[in-house]
Amino acid sequence: MTVTSSKRSPFPIPFGWFQIGWQDELKPGEIQPLEYFGKHLVLWRDDKGVASLNSAFCPHLGAHLGFGGAVTGEELVCPFHGWRFTADGKNSLIPYSTRINKKACVESFPVEERNGLIMAWYHPDGEEPMWDIPEVPEFNDPDFTDVITRDYEIEAPWQDLAENGVDSAHFRYVHHTEEVPELVSYDADGPVARMKSIQKFPTPRGIVDGYINADSYGPGFSVVHFGGIVDTVLMGCNTPVDENRCEMRFTFTVRSMGDAELDSTVGEAFVDEIHKQVREDAPIWNNKAYIPRPALADTDGPFTKFRKWAAQFYAEGVETDADLYPPSQQYPYEVIETASRKHGSDPFAD
Repeated sequence: MTVTSSKRSPFPIPFGWFQIGWQDELKPGEIQPLEYFGKHLVLWRDDKGVASLNSAFCPHLGAHLGFGGAVTGEELVCPFHGWRFTADGKNSLIPYSTRINKKACVESFPVEERNGLIMAWYHPDGEEPMWDIPEVPEFNDPDFTDVITRDYEIEAPWQDLAENGVDSAHFRYVHHTEEVPELVSYDADGPVARMKSIQKFPTPRGIVDGYINADSYGPGFSVVHFGGIVDTVLMGCNTPVDENRCEMRFTFTVRSMGDAELDSTVGEAFVDEIHKQVREDAPIWNNKAYIPRPALADTDGPFTKFRKWAAQFYAEGVETDADLYPPSQQYPYEVIETASRKHGSDPFAD
């Protein structure tokens, strides 16, 4: 008998570095209300240009600091009674009192700005960061184009999305690629996992040989190098909104060909193809159940290795006391015409 859980997944929110924005979208003095990690948050930049992330509700009487709040110098000001807080969450001023309230604090989260991204560290127990996010040289290289960005809301936990990386077989059936990525290697060392694959890309002029090399630094930040059609680098970031929802952000840059118009055409075409493939993946992610003990084929990808690597990022541990964790509702499916569908064959026709 199959034991079906009432929960969407067995996973708590993983810990790690997660993208909460792009640097150029947060100006000095600006406050943005956010929802990540199952929490209400505020992202703000002080007058010196330093970005901070704090819990959203004032400990005085519960006002949301992101709606009507202000930044004064290096402090965040509550819109309700003017209480002020420093970036580390401490009360620094009560304007109608001669004393501060040392117990009145808002939670703070470590923030790093790197590669044009704003990254925040989350750990359910408040542990300090355990690894660093690397500099990605291509995003500071004049031989590469300006960035192109995409973002998506996915109704699935982080691990369901991330497992796509080791699932080469789905490319044939979801994306209709004639050739699926051929895994060359998959290695994990602490929070870092590296995967190298050979890939054949469909084009109007035929199949082009290429590669996909993906490096993941914890659950929230990956760098993917595509080679073959045009050298492209993708920073892929999955940020948990809560236990069962993610925001996925992609940031691309493409090696310049020396012609701005050609760079734009080729780069946007490649990004558009990846974008369409994510739209094909989304209804699968949204509607799939999580199966702790899947019935794998002998030629499936390294799911077991991936799941072992992923397990380290759940501080609370993972209890899989059911055989099936289905979604709580159904989501629509649409057919997207990618280049693979246009130029390839239908895998279900035979």
